[in-house]
Amino acid sequence: MKLRIWRLFAIAALVFCCFAGAQALAQNAYITNLDANTVSVIDTTSNTVAATIPVGSAPWGVAVSPDGSTVYVTNFHGNTVSVIATASNTVTATIPVGSIPLGVAATPDGSTVYVANQGANTVSVIATASNTVTATIPVGSSTPPPEGGGPNGVAVSPDGSTVYVANFIDGTVSVIATATDTVTATIPVGSGPLGVAVTPDGSTVYVTNFQDNTVSVIATASNTVTATIPLGNNPFGVAVTPDGSTVYVANESRDLGREQRAAGTMAGTVSVIATASNTVTATIPGFSKPIAFGVFIGPPPVLATPPSGTACNGCSTAPSRAR
Repeated sequence: MKLRIWRLFAIAALVFCCFAGAQALAQNAYITNLDANTVSVIDTTSNTVAATIPVGSAPWGVAVSPDGSTVYVTNFHGNTVSVIATASNTVTATIPVGSIPLGVAATPDGSTVYVANQGANTVSVIATASNTVTATIPVGSSTPPPEGGGPNGVAVSPDGSTVYVANFIDGTVSVIATATDTVTATIPVGSGPLGVAVTPDGSTVYVTNFQDNTVSVIATASNTVTATIPLGNNPFGVAVTPDGSTVYVANESRDLGREQRAAGTMAGTVSVIATASNTVTATIPGFSKPIAFGVFIGPPPVLATPPSGTACNGCSTAPSRAR
């Protein structure tokens, strides 16, 4: 297994589900360009690139803070995380982490970011207030991983209590308790787990197994695999729709998604897919091996409080109606 997993793909796709309709208002997607050492900012209302931000060497993973103010990008050649302020689209900090950082995820309160270090079999814990690493958690095998063999995908539970990390070479998922930053369980899954996604209610975790073309379904209450779903070639990215009803998986040679941005590394494009019809509605060109592994679409903006007094996070302030 080589360090640069993207060499294996004809087209690799990393996916994240967006909100449809009014909730998609003024969202941005942040796409890492592996070969260009940049992040492209896509205005999702116009499907155009609004800005290009220089980051570290070989950017891979992306996590947008829950309030949309900050983007965290792993640079796997630089062993760093770039911190981007979305208001100015500039890098405000560069944080040293472990060897070959790939997956990255933020807690729901935005206080902490977890980074999977593929080359070190560790997870770095970053305090966002200080942009410093406050803990390093061993995951997966205790022996140094081969190239491309350590932890990859990272996901945080909706309540922020638990982190799930896919360990590629071990065929396991590490379960981390955020209260103590320790591994509380290790779950055997399929061969070559890469992507991880948690349902909105936190009850289920979906893990893509790159080497055996399956998805493992984990019940979080028992930390056991309850189902194994056969898929297409080399499943990579995985995302759950906001209502939890549907899971979409990006395979090596095809891009699927729910009103999502699917980054095709070799094609140098981002595909926009409408969920109602599951058809591609736009193809955005001009990227250099786009990856964007993780939650790379920002939340909708916080609008003025509607007359009811309920906070409105990107929703319509018009009278409610059936949807």
